[in-house]
Amino acid sequence: MSAKLQVDKYLAALERLKARREPINNDTVALEAGSGRGSIKKSRPAYAGLITAIEAAAKEQAEREVTSDPVPALRQAIGEITRRLDQALDRELSLLEELYDLRAQVKQIEEENRLLKLGRLAQVR
Repeated sequence: MSAKLQVDKYLAALERLKARREPINNDTVALEAGSGRGSIKKSRPAYAGLITAIEAAAKEQAEREVTSDPVPALRQAIGEITRRLDQALDRELSLLEELYDLRAQVKQIEEENRLLKLGRLAQVR
């Protein structure tokens, strides 16, 4: 089979793969065209345009998947929410620690005040 007919067969296979939104690479195009895996080689000058078309279609397909796939955006949102939750919990723990310290100081001052009123503790100034 001439190289031109073979390239046309591969281009038709590429279009079918695009229409079905199946993964596109040299091997899948070759298999779709009825040839063996690895039959599209970069070393063959007649396939230069075909290989360029396959690479362009694969790049376009990858970009379309990235824009239409909500999972990365959702993962990023989950990461942001988790980070904000961790920050909020850190603030809560810090405030609780400060509250416990202040309560301990109040107890100590109340005890010193009680002892001062009883006269058991001499006030030092």
